Amino acid sequence: MDFDYKMVIVVRKDLKLSAGKMAAQVAHAAVNCALSCKKRKPAHFEGWYSEGQKKVVVKVQDLTELYQIKQAAEDSGLVTSLIIDAGMTELPPNTTTCLGIGPAPSTEVDRVTGHLGLM
Repeated sequence: MDFDYKMVIVVRKDLKLSAGKMAAQVAHAAVNCALSCKKRKPAHFEGWYSEGQKKVVVKVQDLTELYQIKQAAEDSGLVTSLIIDAGMTELPPNTTTCLGIGPAPSTEVDRVTGHLGLM
């Protein structure tokens, strides 16, 4: 099946998050992006939701690359959500862990994230 819409979550590889911590951070990004998109771009949200809410998790090397992707996504008019950890478990407080992008048309998201490898 081809999906017209998707959400991408970009995770920092340099943090070496445990599987559970990464899952929680990705979930924060997905929820924040979905809620924001529903308000700001309801047609994108409805298309994505009706297709089954495709999500893809990709990686970047470090914080610098994460911010480059964030800027490119925002310059393209995509919904983003930067996740900053509270520091209650594995990470120091205020550690930026991941970035949610979308949901949006897959072609638009791919222009920003299509070159990134899967996590």
